[in-house]
Amino acid sequence: MTFKLEILTPERIFFSGDVEGVTVPAPDGRLTVLARHTPLICPLAVGTIDIKHDGDWRGCVNSEGFLEVHHDGALIFVQACEWPEEIDSSRAEQARRRAEEYLRQKRSLAEYNQSKIALARAMARLSATKKR
Repeated sequence: MTFKLEILTPERIFFSGDVEGVTVPAPDGRLTVLARHTPLICPLAVGTIDIKHDGDWRGCVNSEGFLEVHHDGALIFVQACEWPEEIDSSRAEQARRRAEEYLRQKRSLAEYNQSKIALARAMARLSATKKR
């Protein structure tokens, strides 16, 4: 049994199609949605979204956002989403180093939180490039 999944970013429709399941990174762990799931809205943490399409699982790296499950499908809204082959690992490594340096510096709480998000995204991107 399948359901309609759309993953949207401000720049593009990242994914649109019928899927058998999707697993997302929620703030308190991973959440899997299957067909006929109870409607819900859930914030998403930076991490990896795994999509089961045509019997195979495929992962993509996401930034913060949220998931909306409704009676006829699911929508995922994120700031950014990338397939592993779209990631430039050297650029991700530079972003990781930069974020770690910002975290070491004494900065405002807002800058600290932004640096934590940037570091989490860089680490997720690097992890995805190592898996492919």
